[in-house]
Amino acid sequence: MVNWMPSGPTSATREKKSYPETEESGQFWRSTMLDMDSRLRVARGIAKNETLASVEVFKTLKCRGHPDGPPPTISDGWGGIDDAMIEVYGVVPEYSGRGRPPTRKRARPGWLYLQMVKQRDERGRVKGIKLRVVFGEKSEVLALLGKSTAYIERSNLTSRLFNGRQVRKTLAFSKEVAAYKAAAAWEDCYYNLGRPHKSLRLLVAGASPRKWLQQTPAMAAKLTDHIWTVKELLTTLPVPDINNT
Repeated sequence: MVNWMPSGPTSATREKKSYPETEESGQFWRSTMLDMDSRLRVARGIAKNETLASVEVFKTLKCRGHPDGPPPTISDGWGGIDDAMIEVYGVVPEYSGRGRPPTRKRARPGWLYLQMVKQRDERGRVKGIKLRVVFGEKSEVLALLGKSTAYIERSNLTSRLFNGRQVRKTLAFSKEVAAYKAAAAWEDCYYNLGRPHKSLRLLVAGASPRKWLQQTPAMAAKLTDHIWTVKELLTTLPVPDINNT
């Protein structure tokens, strides 16, 4: 199960005369998918709008254990996610023989997607939350995904603390989107493997002098058995998948 939502528009390069809106400069959207149980960041997309960033995320998931359909997903009210699901996983209905043949992709049965739309007052303060079922039966979706988006929102705050390029009204922008993508990749790597999360710690039983066992998202997801150092992150070469070589 995943908790997903876009992290909002972030400037990869400053919008000046010397850095116009092009495919390599200007404003970009970064989208992140987070596993609700382990807090692991499982996919990332960076593109010129939220829909294209969402498409990158689901294309990554399609290669990482979800080849046939999107995992159950919960997000806030940002747009583009449902369109991205259909673009990556949707199918064109079979032609029934009457009228014009269908050409547009449609969602498949069995998808589960819930939006938690924040209701704001005239000052922009949150005054309530409205649940909107986009895909799936309402009772099933609410039973499975009726949780808060707090984990991903906290992850977005952590991103702004770790990565100066995501701070609003900052001078720490990238001149090229490639540098921004590299910084985002390093940030996610450290977040998953090198940074313990208080909400993931385990109580140590017995007479151990340590009360808590600290865990990173990668440890909670059973991908590693220890907290990685920066040296390990910089010197470890992952073994490629034999199917991708």
